[in-house]
Amino acid sequence: MSENLIEEGKKNAAYKAVEENVKMGMVLGIGSGSTVIYAVERIAELNKKQNLKLKCIPTSFQSYQLIVENDLTLVSLDQYPELDLDIDGADEIDKNLNLIKGGGGCMVQEKIIASNSKEFVIVADFRKNSDVLGVSWKKGVPIEVIPISYVPIMKKLEKLGGTPVLRMAQAKAGPLVSDNGNFIIDVDFGEIKDPSGLNLKILTIPGVVDTGLFVDMTSKAYIGLEDGNVRTLTKKRFRL
Repeated sequence: MSENLIEEGKKNAAYKAVEENVKMGMVLGIGSGSTVIYAVERIAELNKKQNLKLKCIPTSFQSYQLIVENDLTLVSLDQYPELDLDIDGADEIDKNLNLIKGGGGCMVQEKIIASNSKEFVIVADFRKNSDVLGVSWKKGVPIEVIPISYVPIMKKLEKLGGTPVLRMAQAKAGPLVSDNGNFIIDVDFGEIKDPSGLNLKILTIPGVVDTGLFVDMTSKAYIGLEDGNVRTLTKKRFRL
């Protein structure tokens, strides 16, 4: 399997997602991850060539940097509480376009932006695509929690059938701290047949801020294949 072809597939998926969905004057959510870098690259090219007058809202420090470095117009959710489109990556995508996100620790802000977007589009490579969540992504469901609550929450997550691990920082002693000042627990639930039910159970635990389960939110997913081609998955999204 050629790494060059995989990268080509990621780039092609990101470019296709941008070219098919980004329109003049849109308010865009910009997500995180290696494939999103290609998406922002293409957004910046089109914005410069066609003067699309785009406004961009970041979901993380990485996406903030991408917006600024590519000379795109940076705005906030306070200014634009409803977005036209959000483009983001994912750690895993199931056959119903449910997601696991948060490997980079940004899932709460990512979910806030996605939930306030008319369309939520995912760009990823084929290794992220599974029939059921938990098949290809083996690092567990990320759950952001209030620091004081992490020990009792871990015990409650064990009762739900999970194996929780407090995520530790890489370059300093102690736990990783999210952009929101919280801890992240990664929980291995094995194969997740009912992501909606599991998500709701976790959210009822006091001290949980949110989970990396994105259920019934994705409208389209652009998957870069191992031969460099792109597969597009589409699902209608219903909201109350």
